[in-house]
Amino acid sequence: MSLMSNAFLVTILLGTFLVFVAGVWLWPRLARRTWRAVLGRVGLILVAQVLVLASVGLVANRTFLLYGSWGDLFAGQKTEAAQGDALPGGSAVKVLARQKPEVPGSADPRSAGVVEKVLLTGERSRQGGEAYVYLPPEYFQKGNEKRKFPAAVVLTGYPGMAENLVRNLRYPRTAWTLAKEKKMKPMILVMMRPTVVPSNSQCIDIPGGPATETFFGTDLTRTIAKSYRTGTDARDWGIMGDSTGGYCALKMGLQHQESYSVAIGLSADYKPEVDAQSGDLFHGDKKLEKRSDLMTNLEHLPKGKSSFLVTTSLIGESNLKPTREFVEKAKGRASVASITLDSGGHGFNTWRREIPPAMEWMSARLGK
Repeated sequence: MSLMSNAFLVTILLGTFLVFVAGVWLWPRLARRTWRAVLGRVGLILVAQVLVLASVGLVANRTFLLYGSWGDLFAGQKTEAAQGDALPGGSAVKVLARQKPEVPGSADPRSAGVVEKVLLTGERSRQGGEAYVYLPPEYFQKGNEKRKFPAAVVLTGYPGMAENLVRNLRYPRTAWTLAKEKKMKPMILVMMRPTVVPSNSQCIDIPGGPATETFFGTDLTRTIAKSYRTGTDARDWGIMGDSTGGYCALKMGLQHQESYSVAIGLSADYKPEVDAQSGDLFHGDKKLEKRSDLMTNLEHLPKGKSSFLVTTSLIGESNLKPTREFVEKAKGRASVASITLDSGGHGFNTWRREIPPAMEWMSARLGK
């Protein structure tokens, strides 16, 4: 069964209930001091604990959309979207489904826009993944048939699912509201996870592994521009994300100025975290490891070509000190700004407060 299926969740919850009922019924018989009774008690307790933990885990996963499949959970084999094979017919974008944004008038694309779930394949990286593409109402309105729109790549943290960006962080609704209020330009959003494989590749071209940096830094903007009406120049594209996605966004802004002119990191890391979820990212390549450190990259940034926004909190965030260091190092080399909340945390509630002003800031800089 699928990790996210209703049937699997119901099965685990029902199993938990039945084991509880069986435990109440059997416990008097298992109270004896025989070795069979002892084993029965231990077994019943273990089964009950496993099912309770599984129930809590499944409910939490469905609430926070952390893992979309068993492959994501165990970081095993590549998913279908990450095989690197060309899509049928050689197309770069395959539309899997369409849904209405959660905004007023959602029945009409000319009033609400559309969210398309797509499968992308990169030409150079031969990597790919699923994404949600938000097309604003103006995209469908009469007179805009040839109009090209600014666009932004939006990345989740890790682990996480792209659906988080639509449902929990409400990027399409925020973009629709801000555009309606004339606070930002109508914009195409490409919402994804910050990896093209189940493991946390952190936007790095891993030696002998997935070319994640090439996919996000080179392929993605070109792939989208082939299927949607957006420009191909860096001034037409921004990239933003939270946590690991924020690190990836800043990395792309620093290292791929040919693709992105604006980069935003919400609660961002400034160097990759090498752990069990990432595996060996560098395979002994010290030059690649140094390249992944954003503070070091700032020292070699060409002046005046990029804009960066970073966020943190005085209380509740662990990245306060490196965020201030990033801002100081970026001054004089790029347009840099920051949002520092009095208190926050590494989660949705904080990012929902930061996303509207961050999107306004990005919109003001795209297209120039």
